[in-house]
Amino acid sequence: IIWHLTTFFASQFKFFFAIVVVSMIGNEYSNKTIKQNLIDGLSKKEFILSKFYTIVFFSLVSTVIIFFISLLIGLYYSSYNEFNIIIRETEFLLAYFVKLIGFFSFCLFLGMLAKRSAFALAFLFVDYIVENIILGLITWQANFEIAEKIQNFFPLKSMYNIINQPFQRIAMTKFPDKGDLAYDYAVHWYEIVIVLVWTALFIFLSYRLLKKRDL
Repeated sequence: IIWHLTTFFASQFKFFFAIVVVSMIGNEYSNKTIKQNLIDGLSKKEFILSKFYTIVFFSLVSTVIIFFISLLIGLYYSSYNEFNIIIRETEFLLAYFVKLIGFFSFCLFLGMLAKRSAFALAFLFVDYIVENIILGLITWQANFEIAEKIQNFFPLKSMYNIINQPFQRIAMTKFPDKGDLAYDYAVHWYEIVIVLVWTALFIFLSYRLLKKRDL
């Protein structure tokens, strides 16, 4: 359960990294370094890819840090000594890595769209509101079950779904006889695929925005 707990709580701090990503793009525009880079011979495709590689690097470093933190916590508190038991459920690390890449790619797209850090972060908040408004409208027209299934394909919701909240799982360990507490907390491949599709779309749209823009 430690891998589940650490990755879930660590992912809540992704908004601090989001500020770094949108600031990175905002500074490119405000300082006109993006124009200078293109003049110096960097293609627009290479520029977007360089930012994406930076995102992957941030995500990888964060994942490695969480890996060692979780491993140390697990070794300290766990009564198990077998390595295969200790590393059980490390798929949450993969989910965490994909979640960060997807979220930061979204921030990259918003940064390219808004060209200003504050506006990009505002758009992020607006998207969260819009997703919930759509959820409410579909619930009103149909029912919550259908609305929730549709919402699972939305950007922010799909990223959240990769790592489900662990609180109910903790309650299950405390009260194993209560069957109503049972829920599916596993990492599912199709949830990862949804986020990867969004990631590819955001990177592509970022490139298209830059390609059409007269700098």
